[in-house]
Amino acid sequence: MTSAVPREGSKPSLAVSLLPMASVVFILFFVIGMAMPVLPLHVDGRLGLPAFVVGLVAGSQFIASLASRLWAGRFADARGGKPAIVIGCIVAAAAGLLYLSSLLFVSVPALSAAILILGRGVLGAAESLVITGALAWGLALGGPANAGKVIAWMGMPMFAAFALGAPFGSLLYDRSGFAAVALATMIAPLAAVLCVTPFAGAAPLPGQRPSMRAVLSFVHVPGLALALGSMGFGSITIFIALLFTERHWNAAWAAFTIFSVAFILARVLFGHLPDRVGGAKVALASLVIIASGQVSIWIAPSPLLAFVGSGLTGFGHSLLYPALGVEAVHRTPPESRAAAMGTYTAFLDLALGIAGPALGLIAGCIGIRDVFLVTAIMVMASAMVTLKLLPNGIADLLRRLLARS
Repeated sequence: MTSAVPREGSKPSLAVSLLPMASVVFILFFVIGMAMPVLPLHVDGRLGLPAFVVGLVAGSQFIASLASRLWAGRFADARGGKPAIVIGCIVAAAAGLLYLSSLLFVSVPALSAAILILGRGVLGAAESLVITGALAWGLALGGPANAGKVIAWMGMPMFAAFALGAPFGSLLYDRSGFAAVALATMIAPLAAVLCVTPFAGAAPLPGQRPSMRAVLSFVHVPGLALALGSMGFGSITIFIALLFTERHWNAAWAAFTIFSVAFILARVLFGHLPDRVGGAKVALASLVIIASGQVSIWIAPSPLLAFVGSGLTGFGHSLLYPALGVEAVHRTPPESRAAAMGTYTAFLDLALGIAGPALGLIAGCIGIRDVFLVTAIMVMASAMVTLKLLPNGIADLLRRLLARS
């Protein structure tokens, strides 16, 4: 079995050693990306259900990820990242089977949507296992000094997959309907297992592991900041396609692709910054960029400014997760890093799980366009939480400046 352990201090070796898990992350999120522009159209158009149900179907994945994330982190700490990845891929294939099953009941929209919600929930559990397993494996190889790089590099294939998956999913849906998307969701994760089979996983670290309450105390501040700051991502994934439909704009898939390309560009150019200058500083800058993107979409008179807003949101969100993740990792004992990342990411799952139905209700009351103003306000609330992560001198200075303004 091929070793995946890099030579000490060798950055190219670390990058190469992350390829197996990065490949699985790419495949799984390609599957998730295919459904992003398709599910709202399928639920709203073919099933004829309201925006609240669209949000519920989309958000159920994040709710299931939340329910499974903490267990996935404990499992990866105790058994290693590779077993978590393999099990996650098998579970993802089962989600595709549920997608297919939902099509048997299109004539009963409520039942079809319920099966879709179950499938999305299963896919959420699969995503939790795969990404937590990949992070656990990567952090074991890279160590705490490279935590920001590992977290950033695991995110690049994720959003490259979104960039490619969104137009591919739209193409499949236009040509062959939702059944083609469901079939791809079932087959692709099984093929992903082959990416990690030849490689030896990293052994779990020994030692007494802190309780989940202790882990939560380590990561709750960066986790809360992540939850509020990620609302911009939630608005893009759930409502940008519906905004384009409402405005009679074409190429909604391009908003997802631009978001993802900007995300990858930020990771490539600035992925080193959280390790170098500090996670909290990078997070604050990222939040300002995300809020600017959301306001741009809110005021957009044409698709062009909406595309710009999607790009700004993707660029800012790109560094938010690793920047706050560095803060979470540095506050946690080494033997519980996977649990810390699982708990930290659970804040994101909670936020996006609530965002689906909550923003759906807001959209029903005040309109889809105004959802993006609401999320911009929530992103700036995240910046206030992030101030607590800064060194005291810098945080006090910023608070004084904000108070004067």
